[in-house]
Amino acid sequence: MSTAFDTTASKSEVYQPSREILESVQASDYLELREEALQDPLSFWDRQAKELLDWYEPYQQIFDDSNRPFFKWFTGGKINVVHNALDRHVKSWRKNKLALIWEAEDGEQRTYSYFKLWKEVNRFANILKSMGVKKGDTVTIYMGRVPEMPIAMLATAKIGAIHSVVYGGFSEQALADRIDDAKSKVVVTCDGSWLRGKTVNLKDIVDEAIARSPVVQRVIVLKRTGQEVNMVPDRDFWWHELAALPIAGPYCETEPMDAEDPMFILYTSGTTGKPKGLMHSCGGYLVHIAATLKYAFDTREDDRWWCAADPGWITGHSYIVYAPLILGLTSFMYEGAPGYPYPDRWWQQVEKYGITLLYTAPTAIRGLMRFGDAWPARHDLSSLRILGTVGEPINPEAWRWYNVNIGKERCPIIDTWWQTETGGFMITPTPIIPLKPGSATLPFAGVEADVVREDGSSCNPDEDGYLVIKHPVPGMARTIWGDPDRFVQTYWSDFEKQGWYFSGDSARKDEDNYFWIIGRMDDVIKVSGYRLGTAEVESALVSHHAVAEAACIGVPDELRGNVIRAYCILTAGVSGSESLEDELKAHVRHEVGPIAVPASIEFVDSLPKTRSGKIMRRLLKAKVLGQPVGDTSTLEA
Repeated sequence: MSTAFDTTASKSEVYQPSREILESVQASDYLELREEALQDPLSFWDRQAKELLDWYEPYQQIFDDSNRPFFKWFTGGKINVVHNALDRHVKSWRKNKLALIWEAEDGEQRTYSYFKLWKEVNRFANILKSMGVKKGDTVTIYMGRVPEMPIAMLATAKIGAIHSVVYGGFSEQALADRIDDAKSKVVVTCDGSWLRGKTVNLKDIVDEAIARSPVVQRVIVLKRTGQEVNMVPDRDFWWHELAALPIAGPYCETEPMDAEDPMFILYTSGTTGKPKGLMHSCGGYLVHIAATLKYAFDTREDDRWWCAADPGWITGHSYIVYAPLILGLTSFMYEGAPGYPYPDRWWQQVEKYGITLLYTAPTAIRGLMRFGDAWPARHDLSSLRILGTVGEPINPEAWRWYNVNIGKERCPIIDTWWQTETGGFMITPTPIIPLKPGSATLPFAGVEADVVREDGSSCNPDEDGYLVIKHPVPGMARTIWGDPDRFVQTYWSDFEKQGWYFSGDSARKDEDNYFWIIGRMDDVIKVSGYRLGTAEVESALVSHHAVAEAACIGVPDELRGNVIRAYCILTAGVSGSESLEDELKAHVRHEVGPIAVPASIEFVDSLPKTRSGKIMRRLLKAKVLGQPVGDTSTLEA
């Protein structure tokens, strides 16, 4: 059913690429390339695989769909991500180029050339080997945002083992579940990590998790905070002590991997039940992430790339650790929180390090917006060339603030839609594509996406529907670790007849075929028979000058089926009142329509979020309805 309100106002707001962008962008023929890829996606991905990556042995077949939906890509090919991310660079002029710049929360700085990073990865790969880790074994990594985290990931991949990175700060039980499911005999962690001037006791959490999952035989501990921790004899070893031993030599042979061998497992944070371990392979994943980063952000040799996520999430796997190194970029990585100790910490770092490409979450943008325009105005942000967003739909008001205050109205905003399951960008503009605030624009070259009804028919313009992928892409997860039946049921059963992947998201397309992501199907509220995306109402609230962040839930109502209850964090210096509530309701009525007006608005100081910044609306709903809150392992501390 089409929604009952008019959204043409925002959809007619189009930002054309500047002449400077059109003249300078490297892939100026991207739209023609995209059209060719739509007609022949296999040739497109074949070209990317050959141009962007080195293969030990060439693949024999681009795509194998003989065992649907367990698709294979580049079968017969031999490859390793570390050869592509490091080994080949140290044999070229990039040997002394900066690969990574890191700043600690307290201001400490470290830099790694490609050669230095290569040596550190080799050393840790040898340490893992000395701990008995072999090709095909799994290693759980549970660390703070420090350079040793990507080093541990790369070292694991180098020797053909499989890493399972668990975001630092997950609960003991959540960590134990993931260790147990992956059957990890080795865990890599820190004594603690820094966040907003306080320490997170990572080692203590690991000890408790291991007590619940006794499969672990060895723990390697990085000394980061220097706090007292319990070191179990013959099980726990300090990273720095192992690195000083002869076993940690500066050279380790890279293991050639089959394109379809497992590279890593990454667990999604489902609302209930056992976490899903998405398994990504060694070949197709690398092709996908390298191509998407290259085209979407028009990457260049002199760029300074900052993906302001955490390596523990898929965003960090793909676009902090692997794709930038494959492309030979210089990356910046920051340990701490965006607004600590002051709201201009990020803008200070952009100026200090000459960041050219910034990729972050709408949640972070809205969080910094609430402190006003003066903080970014203190800093020279002229180095920025392209901005990006990830993690959830960006509301138009935050998009405009980002565009004006950070991009100075000259930086294209690359609004990306993708998932842990897809591995890399799926719907995204490139710098030459006209932008509409709040829209992820068009599917990436080689990606066939659509918005359909329950029967599989395509929706009309501005009609809500199911967001599906009609043809597999190389970066998609191959299975759920140890549970192939669940993989089929979760992602491929809704449109089994058509053979399509269902993302779990709702969306709509406009008259220009631009995609507008509404959110998870679970985040759609049905009011008086009309389907409303929570993002739509939240965007209307945030477009009011008094609101910094908003979350909406549907609450059962005898008359209307459901009514909307809203929670708002106000901008600095604004106080909640009954008159403000009335004003906000009138504002939503004007922006969206009468059907979207919240029945009540509560002013709050914070909202429950996952550590990746997504609002956990189900917790708000459970509290209102007096229901169990379920799994809260991903809840931000």
